[in-house]
Amino acid sequence: MIIDSSPGEKPLLDHYASRVEEVFLSVPSTESVLNTSRHYASHPHLAGAAEDLQDAKDVLSFFQSEFGITPPSIPPIFDAGSRESRESTISITSTLEHPAAWVDVYYPVMNTGKADGITLSILGSDERPIWTADLWEDGDPADDTAAKYKYSIPPWHGLSASGEVVGQIVYANYATKDDYDRLVEIGVDLTGKIILARYGANYRGLKVQSAEKYGAAGVIIYNDPRDDGSVTEENGYLPYPAGPARNPTAIQRGSVVYISTYPGDPTTPGYPSYPNATRIDGENVPTIPSIPISWANAKVLFEQELGGIDEGRKLNGRLGTHLVKMSNDVDTNVTPIWNTMAAVPGHIKDEVVILGCHRDAWVLGAGDPVSGTASLLEVVRGFGALVRRGWKPLRTILIASWDAEEAALIGSTEFGEDFADWLQAHAVAYINVAVSGSRWSIAGSPSLAHLIKRSAQDIPHPTEVGKTLWDAQHDHGPYTGAQDAEFAEMWAQKNKITEKAIQSSVAISPLGSGSDFTVFLQRLGIASADQGFANTPTDARYHYHSIYDSLTWQEMYGDPGYQRHVAIAKSLGLIVLRLADSIILPLNTTQYALELDSYVDLVEESAAGIDTLPNLDKLRRGISKLQSSSLKLDAEKADAEKVFLKALRKVARGPPHHLVIYRIRTWIERLLGRPSPDTSRLRRRLATLDVWSKTRDVEQLEGLCKRKHRDPICDLINAAVRVKKVNQKLRLFEQGFIEEGGIKDREWYRHLGVAPGKYLGYGATTLPALTEAVLYERNMTLAEFEAHRLNKLIRQLAKNLKT
Repeated sequence: MIIDSSPGEKPLLDHYASRVEEVFLSVPSTESVLNTSRHYASHPHLAGAAEDLQDAKDVLSFFQSEFGITPPSIPPIFDAGSRESRESTISITSTLEHPAAWVDVYYPVMNTGKADGITLSILGSDERPIWTADLWEDGDPADDTAAKYKYSIPPWHGLSASGEVVGQIVYANYATKDDYDRLVEIGVDLTGKIILARYGANYRGLKVQSAEKYGAAGVIIYNDPRDDGSVTEENGYLPYPAGPARNPTAIQRGSVVYISTYPGDPTTPGYPSYPNATRIDGENVPTIPSIPISWANAKVLFEQELGGIDEGRKLNGRLGTHLVKMSNDVDTNVTPIWNTMAAVPGHIKDEVVILGCHRDAWVLGAGDPVSGTASLLEVVRGFGALVRRGWKPLRTILIASWDAEEAALIGSTEFGEDFADWLQAHAVAYINVAVSGSRWSIAGSPSLAHLIKRSAQDIPHPTEVGKTLWDAQHDHGPYTGAQDAEFAEMWAQKNKITEKAIQSSVAISPLGSGSDFTVFLQRLGIASADQGFANTPTDARYHYHSIYDSLTWQEMYGDPGYQRHVAIAKSLGLIVLRLADSIILPLNTTQYALELDSYVDLVEESAAGIDTLPNLDKLRRGISKLQSSSLKLDAEKADAEKVFLKALRKVARGPPHHLVIYRIRTWIERLLGRPSPDTSRLRRRLATLDVWSKTRDVEQLEGLCKRKHRDPICDLINAAVRVKKVNQKLRLFEQGFIEEGGIKDREWYRHLGVAPGKYLGYGATTLPALTEAVLYERNMTLAEFEAHRLNKLIRQLAKNLKT
């Protein structure tokens, strides 16, 4: 940006932005992250529990302290739907002048496992148990917090069905659609059987959903060491906590809600779970029981029921030799949950950048979610440091510590459903976070790709000198060894897709589901991104949703030294700052429009040889029109910013003949004043771009500006209005993919560009309605309808971008 054209002088706005970023980047520290992690991961914090409420209050106090908010005499904890709760959010874009923090309380239906009623046994001929599983993890004393809380929360599946069933075991591999299709193809009748499946390849709830569809009686899911890459006991690695291999008694808890149908409170789909909400019977919850077990217990089932570990793990339809009895007992209730929120009002109040991470855990959650919480709170510390120095963002920033993500993305979903109209009217983007492995992982809306890459390239690599965070996409763990062939092939395919995105210069992977961005992107059409560190096959095994997702594991294997946590915090902060403080929103619609061609390519490649693939030439021509419109908008973006900055210079140099001009002149003098080397004096020397708020009363005179001769103040008003119109097009672009009719059979999801895969759950399917009509429905009429609907939407998007 050029404000002062003096030869060799650094543009002042750029210099101001760099000083703001410099202050922010100086704040996140490994010591602070360590302290935060030890505070929040030293105890269980299951959604709805007393510890979860205390954590919500602790986060509230942290927000208040960092942003200089005086705690009111009555804690600002409000029932969702109350006047106080509604005003806390809605006032952000109207009357809020100083930072605020509060807690919204929603009342979803959730359940908890009842340890005495969760059992698994092999029955003898007399129907008495000949083996009964120990369904607790061992709580090795070498991990003190895991040992201390061994019995605190039983291993169970969130939102699973209660029930006691007896049947023969059938092994279903990953229990994907293809695995079930294979069993049916070879003649296996799954009616009344108990499915034994391993975690991986798809979301756990879909394993249960498909079993239910085929008439199975129940489902047992375990972690298989074949999916642990190189880090196995077979390769000589000791099990945790003695070594990096999986503890064989570790059990992965997790929700089995049918997330591909809809997330959130199962009893209030599409509307918020207020205390007095009208509820339905959940349509996205299982009707058959399921339980998670350890590899130690799964081994017994293979050895005693399916012919041994090697033979039993073949997808051949073999039936167990005995009857197996499993029971699941859950306590289902309306349960309060607590979203802790903070807002930093900007000069442009009605444009809001949102940053969020969930806070609840299945047990201790040092990786999931405390790693994300710790990074989020470092961002808050950085923003707090700026606020104390007089900084005010150009746009408003909203920060959320979501609750009950683990159950069904409930806290964020209920908020999104509660404030849907407000969010669509004001939200610029939603940025999500988590940290748990060695390889930096990023996914998001294509419009955010350039911003994310630039920001990551400005952050040093957490452990390697001379590299950046962007380079960490290629990182891997230190442990080598042989890998299971099927797993290695799956990883290679996944890695191939990721590498293709990386090598394409700026592309990032699309978002499916599995975290709190879901409601913002998939239902409301708000550009979103999710980043963190993920595991590779050569990393120490991460004990996902186990008691061993603990501080000891994190500090020994997950992120020793906590450098990755700090790198993520810095990356998040830069992304939010650049979204909040840029004159023109850093959203790239052209990148998105270009990506659409690859989405169509994928449909055609996936449907090769299928006779229900319609002709997509019209759709491609529509995409071409969108690309053309977007390129023209790019030119308008550059010109609008140039004209705005030129108008600023003129007003700054002109005489203050009028009170309003004097106000703007004063603002510009503060804005263009040379920043002091001492960042503590930012309050006196700098002000953020304030022209929209300072000219609100002047904009009422816009008509007068049109009637009289042009002058600098009118030029500035017109330039500001022009910039705002451009930003409106950019902000609303993602919403252009929202179709009210939604996706067939799961209408809660309304984004026709991307959605969680119907048979993947977490994984993304691009052009989902069209893809599913072609590949799964095999219905030419439906496929042609979806192609037409998509083409119509794309062409409307092209019109919306016209300048």
